[in-house]
Parts: sequence; structure tokens; C-alpha cells
Amino acid sequence: MSISFNAIEVFEIAERMERNSVNFYRKAAEALIDENLCAILLSLSEFEKDHEKSYANMRQQISAKEWDMITFDPENEMALYLQKIADSHVFDPKKDPAEQLKDKGTIEDILNYAIESEKDSIIFYLGLKNYVPATAGKNKVDEIINEEMGHITELNLRLSALKYIERISI
Repeated sequence: MSISFNAIEVFEIAERMERNSVNFYRKAAEALIDENLCAILLSLSEFEKDHEKSYANMRQQISAKEWDMITFDPENEMALYLQKIADSHVFDPKKDPAEQLKDKGTIEDILNYAIESEKDSIIFYLGLKNYVPATAGKNKVDEIINEEMGHITELNLRLSALKYIERISI
């Protein structure tokens, strides 16, 4: 049996992964005492919430032809499988965010962690793209990958701004 996905399912994975990251950053912020680090984590949480909305909008724009590729699944097993995939990549909701960030005591450390997480998600989507037939919206997965690349750019800009502020305040 071969496994294949359609663009709808990939966007559902992307939305769930974004929700996981929102929760990750929020829980991590709650666990920290440093107000500056908390503010950055809450900002990243909002950043990811916007990404989730963006993916939901992109999913709604998928053509009827690509929707037709959805497999008959009366037991909703595919949804459970997709949830498991989303929950086991990048931001695992079972892991303690405070524990994952315990060695990241600066804003720069946290932004670098976020950048690495975005890179991991790109690698995940590149692999998942191989399981989406062209007729099921394979090109739509490229939109997710491009969006994730934009997230890295945004995070790098934030990191650069911090470094610039540090240089002019010395």
C-alpha cells in the first residue's frame, strides 16, 4: 500500500504544526521569569498564530479538482494519522517547552532556536511533498515551503535588529 496525500491534508498538517508552535511559545513564556524573554516568546506565539491563519486561507483557495482527490475515509483514520504526523515533528506538544529552552537564556538563543525549528519544518514539508501527486496539489506544498522560508527571513531580521541595537548601545 502506498501512502499519498493531497494539498488539503498537507495544509491541515501545516495548520496543526502552527498551533503546536503557538502553544509551545506560550507555555515557554509562562515558564520564564525574565520579562524580555517572555515578551519575545509571546511575540513568536502571535507570529505563529498569524501563520496558522495564513495556511487556513491558503487551504480554502485550493481548487475543486484538488479537493476531489480526498480519499474516502468513513472512520476518519486519515485525520488521526495526520494529527500524529503534525504532533511528532518540530514542536512536539508532549515535550516541555521550558525543558527544551533551558539552555537558551538570551533573546538571541530563542530566535536562533525558532529559526532552526522553521528550517526543520521546511525539511519536513520537502519530504512530505514527495507524497503529494501533481494532480492533488503538489505545487501548493511549495507555497507552504515558501511561507516557511519567509518566516526564517522574518526571524533573521529580528535577530539582526537585536544585534544592531546591541552595537549602537555599546
